[in-house]
Amino acid sequence: MAFEALRFATGSAISYIRPMKACVAKYAIGQVVRHRIFPFRGIIFDVDPVFNNTEEWWLAIPEAVRPAKDQPFYHLFAENAETEYVAYVSEQNLLPDDSGAPLRHPNVKDVFEQDKTGAYRLRPIIVTN
Repeated sequence: MAFEALRFATGSAISYIRPMKACVAKYAIGQVVRHRIFPFRGIIFDVDPVFNNTEEWWLAIPEAVRPAKDQPFYHLFAENAETEYVAYVSEQNLLPDDSGAPLRHPNVKDVFEQDKTGAYRLRPIIVTN
């Protein structure tokens, strides 16, 4: 949140929070995507409307390729040729993955199920008392 001050002709000022820019996520939970630069793909399991990670994480990205914070960021069950992991990726660095290749991340089957068309959807949550 950015605080700004409005200054009036009388010299007085008030502080307020600047309204956030409206943002619509391009990708959906359950959608399979791939990274635009790096060789990994994954399925989206959560979305942040804007960057919501630590400053340390942010600064670890080389400045030349550091994405803007004011865009959706996606949590992925990700995989590359060697391993499976959780990734946090900016919208600008994602592309749809239409390969149809199966996902092997072990958490996918716990969170998602596939319908008859092969699309992923969240599994129903069963609550017991």
